[in-house]
Amino acid sequence: MSDEIVFYTTDPHANVAEGAEIRQLLAQCDLDFEESIGQFVLGRHGRSLVACAGLDGNIVKCVATAPGYRGESLSLKLMSEVIHLALECGHLHLFLYTHPKNVSFFEGCGFYELAEVPGYVSLMENTPVGIKGYCGRLQKKREPGAKIGCIVMNANPFTLGHQYLVRLAASQCDWLHLFVVREDVSRFSYRDRFALVQSGVADIPGLTLHHGSEYMVSRATFPDYFFKEKGIVGDCCTAIDLLLFREYIAPALGITHRFVGTEPFCATTRKYNNDMKHWLQAADSDAVPVTVVEVPRTACAGVPISASEVRRLLRAGDMAHVESLVPRNTLNYLTHNDYVT
Repeated sequence: MSDEIVFYTTDPHANVAEGAEIRQLLAQCDLDFEESIGQFVLGRHGRSLVACAGLDGNIVKCVATAPGYRGESLSLKLMSEVIHLALECGHLHLFLYTHPKNVSFFEGCGFYELAEVPGYVSLMENTPVGIKGYCGRLQKKREPGAKIGCIVMNANPFTLGHQYLVRLAASQCDWLHLFVVREDVSRFSYRDRFALVQSGVADIPGLTLHHGSEYMVSRATFPDYFFKEKGIVGDCCTAIDLLLFREYIAPALGITHRFVGTEPFCATTRKYNNDMKHWLQAADSDAVPVTVVEVPRTACAGVPISASEVRRLLRAGDMAHVESLVPRNTLNYLTHNDYVT
């Protein structure tokens, strides 16, 4: 039957009619359309849309086949087409979200399971050595100690609040590992954010600063973090991100504690902190639990310091208040690059 089906690529946002058809097919398969997907591979049998697979950067999502057309040959052809599209776009390392019941099929397409929220979703990648190789590199930076801490931060931009959290965590641990989220979808570029963090923690002893990766708070592991201003919160994506941390990253570095600041402003980050306590400490896993330490945010004039407040002040052109919330190097960077709008 697959020989009778024509495959092609479409942009569901530019072609409204096809976008509606995709939504209808996904609904038939109990899947939701994801607005972040910019390209779909479609399979048509005559005028009927019978198969689709979305590509969001290097992440394959929304893979569906109409109930009357399901078969391994059609599904394999669909996956071949979307993988070819990804290669044309320059994406060699691919991730894929699917229901756990479909894992065996996608294993036949060259994907390997990374983490599973039982009964809900699995994250897979198209290499057997991806995360193993990453963790192998992390192990070379492992430090001795009974209490090994970790912080993962976006630092958009780096504030006195971030600096306070790092100092406090480092003072309570034998060693602290600090990761900067690598995704380049924030107001400030990853290169600049990393440089500001690097300068802001340079005098703190017992600390290793790490570049972020696709395995930690990324579009692949926790996409909703980067769309939090739309109010989107995904339970399963949060779980996937945290399970990867607990089962792979923490063991590689011997991490025993993860530090976070309290979150009075952002609902998505606040929920992430709460979910962290479940997935790192309480959830069933073969990996050792990681203790979550939630630190009350430091404040300025009674108001908790946050990067979102700094961005708001920048939009308002209020550099006087920005100056009280960020380290000197961050202030110099903001002033030099004219970030006041």
